[in-house]
Amino acid sequence: MEDWRKVKRLVFARHSNPWSMWTRWASTPLMLVPVWRRSPRDAALVGLWMAVNPVVFREPAHDRAWATRAALGEEQWIAERPMDTAMAVDVAATAALLAAMVAAHRRRAVPAAAATALGMGLLMAYWELMARYYDRLLDEKAAGMEEHLDPAT
Repeated sequence: MEDWRKVKRLVFARHSNPWSMWTRWASTPLMLVPVWRRSPRDAALVGLWMAVNPVVFREPAHDRAWATRAALGEEQWIAERPMDTAMAVDVAATAALLAAMVAAHRRRAVPAAAATALGMGLLMAYWELMARYYDRLLDEKAAGMEEHLDPAT
């Protein structure tokens, strides 16, 4: 189990690079191509890209970028899995992207595009919630350290 945590930490450390986050987000429509074309080769290529994307970029130098904070917040959120608004937004984004896949399978371009746009928009809302989650954790950690260092406590 400890090895899995190390692997997850390594993946999130690199995936928190804004280039990784934004290229993966921008690649979302590519997931429809193999379904639309019914192409195992396309599925392999898109699957390979989605698998390597989180680790091909270097770990960012700092955590100031919004996308970086979103990824690092998601890492912590996944560990805790609170039943909160972020869970509902994540489920809705997943449902929209599944609907896009079904529409692509039926070769219905407008519903596929609309569902993809909705899913990508919901992912932006999810990222915002994850960035806020990360910021809140940092604030709590800082407050805890101040409390620990305060001689009056």
